[in-house]
Amino acid sequence: MKLLSLFSGCGGMDIGFEGNFRCLAKSINPQIHPYWIKEKQGNWVIVQPTIFDTVFANDIRPDAKAAWVSYFSKRKKNANDIYHIDSIVDLVKRTRRGEKIFPDGIDVVTGGFPCQDFSIAGKRLGFKSQKSHLGVTLASDEPSIESRGQLYMWMREVVTITSPKLFIAENVKGLTNLEDVKEIIEHDFSDAGNGGYLVVPARVLYAPDYGVPQSRERVIFFGFKKSALRKEAHTALTQKSIPTAFDPYPIKTHGEGTGMPIVTCRDAFIDLVEPDQSEDASQKKYSKAKYMGFHCQGQTEVKLDSVGPTIRSEHHGNIEYRRLSVEHGGKYVDELNAGMSERRLTIRECARIQTFPDDYQFILKKTELNKAVSSSDAYKIIGNAVPCILAYNIAKNIEEKWLLYFKEDEV
Repeated sequence: MKLLSLFSGCGGMDIGFEGNFRCLAKSINPQIHPYWIKEKQGNWVIVQPTIFDTVFANDIRPDAKAAWVSYFSKRKKNANDIYHIDSIVDLVKRTRRGEKIFPDGIDVVTGGFPCQDFSIAGKRLGFKSQKSHLGVTLASDEPSIESRGQLYMWMREVVTITSPKLFIAENVKGLTNLEDVKEIIEHDFSDAGNGGYLVVPARVLYAPDYGVPQSRERVIFFGFKKSALRKEAHTALTQKSIPTAFDPYPIKTHGEGTGMPIVTCRDAFIDLVEPDQSEDASQKKYSKAKYMGFHCQGQTEVKLDSVGPTIRSEHHGNIEYRRLSVEHGGKYVDELNAGMSERRLTIRECARIQTFPDDYQFILKKTELNKAVSSSDAYKIIGNAVPCILAYNIAKNIEEKWLLYFKEDEV
């Protein structure tokens, strides 16, 4: 199934939707999903591939493309050509002028449209964002259809242009608490293709429920092409309580009642040595920003026996600590006594919390095709991503129900 990825970033959603990547064995519940494991490798597993293939990816960040291409070039010969550095607004405008931009035969469109304007950590301007679609401050305070807070509307335009059987949109939980934003977005998405999409009520997914060692919460929107749906699927998806057999939201795999404990930071950091002992460029690099006190964001150390904090995209040197010194309230005295110093989370530790595979390298030198990726770039693109394992749960659930949803002539 051909997948078109929007606001792709460094590809957390794309990795999850294609599968065939390495993750912690503890992130997969074999009692619930015994057939998801392709290969066991000690504390790690390689998960099965899915039916989805990313044929178009897009973002405005050159560093995100560089990292995406570096990873996916090991899996796709034309990775650099698949990823397009353009604003979605400009891509849609060029299409309207008659230029061929998007591939034919798209089955699924995914997109984590920008969340800064809906995030609790931001100014929460929502639809009244003062940033343009290119991320620069607008000259006028007047709301614009091309502002960052309105980019989901341009995702809707891509859905109308490509006419996929399914689209999946993702954003921060904070969106659901901002007036009636969720309902407005659901309504607007349903108008894609001249009202041709059935949008089921959005839900918030809690990442630890799916084997992700991070207290991340994300709202997910599903839109089904009405003309492609089987009659029984249409009936099920319009019920107030969707039957489990047709529910597009994945079932909980970790935590109470699942037979699998949540995955912790201690689990995620297994086999990682200290930066000065590592050969991994992403484990060597970490923010050297000084401790600023508990009144500032990002000045606490992670709890090893719990899930990690939400990895944010805007760090500005305040990424959380792997460990603090005793004078700053550090709890890992044995590590400090063993000579391990106060430091913030490394790039690799953040990537582990986001469930990126270790063969994804974030620290990159400049090439003829792509720009270099620095440690500050890496923190941002990792924080912007959808956890790979969360995306995999969504993808596999949809894959397993694909034939229940769609008519045979549409498959």
